[in-house]
Amino acid sequence: MKKVIKVIQLLILVFIVFMTFTNSPIYEARVHNNNPNRTIDEVAMALKINEFDYDALYSAKDTFNGQITGYIFNCPLCGGTLACMSSYNIKDGTTTYPDSQYGIVNIVASSANLPCGSIVKFDAPRISSEPIIAIVLDRGVPGNDLDLLSPSYDYAIGTIGRFNASYDVLRSGWNNES
Repeated sequence: MKKVIKVIQLLILVFIVFMTFTNSPIYEARVHNNNPNRTIDEVAMALKINEFDYDALYSAKDTFNGQITGYIFNCPLCGGTLACMSSYNIKDGTTTYPDSQYGIVNIVASSANLPCGSIVKFDAPRISSEPIIAIVLDRGVPGNDLDLLSPSYDYAIGTIGRFNASYDVLRSGWNNES
């Protein structure tokens, strides 16, 4: 009886070793991908990422001079929605927008001189030590002026107020074309 058990154990061991060293067709199917459309060349991807020109993204396509003021979503003549994107909720105090190219940007109102989706950059030392990047998502401002969406009336009047500024247009409209 002991000999039979030893033989069975030996056969099981041989079977396990044999299965370990043989190539399973399922294993090969998971490892090998002969479809060139699905092959990812990581070196090429890294080079492509390094080719992205951040300077071009933040270079001015045009420059304007105007006044910058602050406003809130429920001001007396405001409808509480954005003219360029009425489905975007600002009634909860939101003053920023997640842009796919520029990240989280402030929201501004402008005249029709700047197409909806345009990205502007301006300096406002009393608001931020860094340049402010904003997207045009609202209307109702004359000429080359901009209204910066603010979280409160006190912030709009007290902190932003009204000041003259030169601002750069980084993107005209929703496309990256000028």
